[in-house]
Amino acid sequence: MEAVIWKRPCVLALRSCGPFATCGSRGTCGVRNGGRAPQRTFILRVINSAGSGAVVARPSSARKYKRSEGVDGKLAALRQLFHKPGLQMDAYIIPSQDPHQSEFIAECFMRRAFISGFTGSAGTAVVTKDKASLWTDGRYFLQAENQLSPDWMLMRAGTPGVPTISEWLTDVLSPGSKVGIDPFLFSSDAAEELKHTLSTKDHKLIYVYDGNLVDEIWKEDRPKPPTAPVRVHDIKYAGVDVSSKISSLRQNLVEAGATSIVISMLDEVAWLLNLRGNDVAHSPVAYAYLIVELDSTTLFIDPLKITPEVTVHLKNSNVTVKPYESLLLEVERLANCGAKLWLDTSCTNVAIVDAFHSACNKYFENLPKRSKQKSIKERNKLLDAKSIDIEMEEPLAIHKASPVSIAKAIKNGAELDGMRQAHLRDAAALAEFWTWLETKVVQDKMTLTEVEVADKLLEFRSKQAGFLDTSFDTISGSGANGAIIHYRAEPDTCDIVDDKKLYLLDSGGQYVDGTTDVTRTVHLGEPSSREKECFTRVLQGHIALDQAIFPEHTPGFVLDVLARSSLWKIGLDYRHGTGHGVGASLNVHEGPQGISYRYENMTGLQGGMIVSNEPGYYEDRSFGIRIENLVIVQDVETPNRFGGNSYLGFEKLTFVPIQSKLLDLSLMSPAEIEWLNNYHSEVWEKVSPLVQGDVNEWLWKNTRPVPVHSTA
Repeated sequence: MEAVIWKRPCVLALRSCGPFATCGSRGTCGVRNGGRAPQRTFILRVINSAGSGAVVARPSSARKYKRSEGVDGKLAALRQLFHKPGLQMDAYIIPSQDPHQSEFIAECFMRRAFISGFTGSAGTAVVTKDKASLWTDGRYFLQAENQLSPDWMLMRAGTPGVPTISEWLTDVLSPGSKVGIDPFLFSSDAAEELKHTLSTKDHKLIYVYDGNLVDEIWKEDRPKPPTAPVRVHDIKYAGVDVSSKISSLRQNLVEAGATSIVISMLDEVAWLLNLRGNDVAHSPVAYAYLIVELDSTTLFIDPLKITPEVTVHLKNSNVTVKPYESLLLEVERLANCGAKLWLDTSCTNVAIVDAFHSACNKYFENLPKRSKQKSIKERNKLLDAKSIDIEMEEPLAIHKASPVSIAKAIKNGAELDGMRQAHLRDAAALAEFWTWLETKVVQDKMTLTEVEVADKLLEFRSKQAGFLDTSFDTISGSGANGAIIHYRAEPDTCDIVDDKKLYLLDSGGQYVDGTTDVTRTVHLGEPSSREKECFTRVLQGHIALDQAIFPEHTPGFVLDVLARSSLWKIGLDYRHGTGHGVGASLNVHEGPQGISYRYENMTGLQGGMIVSNEPGYYEDRSFGIRIENLVIVQDVETPNRFGGNSYLGFEKLTFVPIQSKLLDLSLMSPAEIEWLNNYHSEVWEKVSPLVQGDVNEWLWKNTRPVPVHSTA
């Protein structure tokens, strides 16, 4: 899967992502005509603050290919809700996120897709009384053009001249307007940033607590929340037991002067408790929160998801289970008990943060005036750990990044071994698939659609031991569709895979012991010289990054230029990150590490992390190219250690042939050709014992060394 620029989710709701910022993939949502919503009184909370000036900029308009059915009625119905009793506002923002700021979400949370008709995973819709605009990043420009109706304006985030959401709102709304959001769908940081910018023209940000407005239109057609049971993630794959993980987290709490922490990110909850779920397609997570205190651990989840086996597992780990909906009450209780609550405001929704701060306010209001030595604002600011007295009985909010994120990103030995084994089985499935595809298209001249090809790949993967699901919707793009970075083939509109066009296949699997993600681009006929040059330069970037050796804790943005340099030499580039983190039997997109052009992510790479290496090039309405392997960050022995630093490099996880006939060898150095030959030698050595017959023959043919030319 093309690389995301890792940042805590929901940022797109506030500011335009840069030209290389991307966020992930997700599926579709049904569309229907919206009706009149029932009368309802809404609970509001108005937020005021001062902010900076607006930027007037030129938006981008969408080229319309396909009108989304029913969008007109939905917009009208939504706008009617602006004037309901107790709710008077001028705009409403619909982000892509769920209450956990997830990238992949359950169907019941696909509100932005429902209201706009745009089904890409990253995007934010904004509806005013007379305008409707949608922001998305470079992966989805073409898809959004296809799916948005004329009632919507496409805002190409990161493109020069395109305003951010908050800038656009301050420009189009009259002074003193009210902008509504669902506080469960915005991180606290995102809401604060939005509030700050909107105040430029005295606009007010409104938290709509009593129900999401889109749900009022969706009504009974809205999918039900998932109720699939969770399962125990075996210790032989997890590597570390729950008690040890919780103990380490409690040590983090003590060091930070905290007495408790709210864990909101679904993959962090799953990793900490060695649990896996089935609530979100492609991601083995369950909707849940976790509160860890110094002497207790509480999981907030639908009790129907807890099996007898999981009950025993949690009991053995001293974890108590409470209903999912009771979290806010527990947060308020913590404030009343004087807790020092660690909140990662970059990923915890503002409803949770607001609940704790409000409870803290009530706590101090009930104290005698003489005990109020500091203002509430001073108590809730980000504090240095050394200034916090853990024995102080008064409640305090500690705003810091979750320590679970980095702990999860650095895989232990069992997790790394599982990832290695899963990738080898995945490679065998892909060898079987490519053998089948070449036979059917080249020899049998069979007509196959992009969907049929993707379904066949799933069939091959499903036969592998430990296979559970795909790790994301397969991107099966032939010809021009390959240029749609996050393309999803649909039966009624997809193209055929033939020997006349480039074919890009980005796919992955979820296994009991690991998560895979691999992209290959092939031509089953004769590629053009233009295609060969572009493919060769993408591979050169891939090789340059793969061979990198760098000091420990180097941020990923420092390495990104290596993957782009060969393309830059002829004025080409790509609109996505070069590398994203990957979970171990968890989310295919994992932070905080990544390799990207954006320098905001200062997370240093460390041994045990897993990232993708996936440069690409996309020629709109013509073809797309991407080459992706997953790699493990590992220690490297160097003759010197300047400054006492350790140095790191990459160990390959992915072993799938790279099509040699797409290369222009005259552009490659002997060292680059040697890299390719060595890689193919490894592929043959590791994968050939797992395949037989025609597949073994195909693998042999496609891993033969190419000649190294002389540079003399």
